[in-house]
Amino acid sequence: MSADIARAEFVALDGERRGYLALPHTAGPHPAVLVFQEAFGVNRYVQGECERLARAGFAALAPDLFRGETYGYADRPKVVEHLKSLTDEYLLGDVRSAIAYLDTSNEVRHEAYGAVGFCMGGRLAVLTAIELRERIGAAVAFYGGNIAPQISRFGWPILLDRVPEIEAAVLLLYGADDDTIAPDEHARLAQALSASKKRYTLSVFPGAGHAFASIDRETYRPAVAEAAWRAALAFFRATLHP
Repeated sequence: MSADIARAEFVALDGERRGYLALPHTAGPHPAVLVFQEAFGVNRYVQGECERLARAGFAALAPDLFRGETYGYADRPKVVEHLKSLTDEYLLGDVRSAIAYLDTSNEVRHEAYGAVGFCMGGRLAVLTAIELRERIGAAVAFYGGNIAPQISRFGWPILLDRVPEIEAAVLLLYGADDDTIAPDEHARLAQALSASKKRYTLSVFPGAGHAFASIDRETYRPAVAEAAWRAALAFFRATLHP
């Protein structure tokens, strides 16, 4: 753990649920951000993104949606099987437990929390903004899939029709070369957000595909990832700070 982070470790949420918590070294209370994993678990990459947020002055908590299980990036059949077993109710149960943990912490500010996620976690960030809208001030989705496609993946509900329920500011970050999220999905989502008069930004980065921010994968594009993170941190500072 680096000297600019006060704490970075797994903490118990409730029952069998746990989450990875990272706190800044400066005195709190801090604005807090929920961090939602991609499809491989709360691995070292996801932990590192929590620590990035802590270094930037945010308390970060990643609920462990897979209950301690992680997958290698080549284990796609097992990953797909696991994803198909998940429901929104299950995922939101973990989100609510993470929020309950933050609510009892004197290290964080409780007015409104941020949410950021990657791939499946990007969708969960948007779903959280829909379902827990009074608690979420800003949601950032890195290449969030299954938000507005024409055909659902993994049997998960498409979220497009629920866009009017969002109250948080939303930042959507995509790679132009992402072959899993087509440009027409960007267009449908932007149209729905604009029609509902929501505060949002949608950015598409040339030269990047899916998972461009995942540092351990061949898809990683360092310059794009850092540009996207600069945008995300600025977004959180503008929306979560007084």
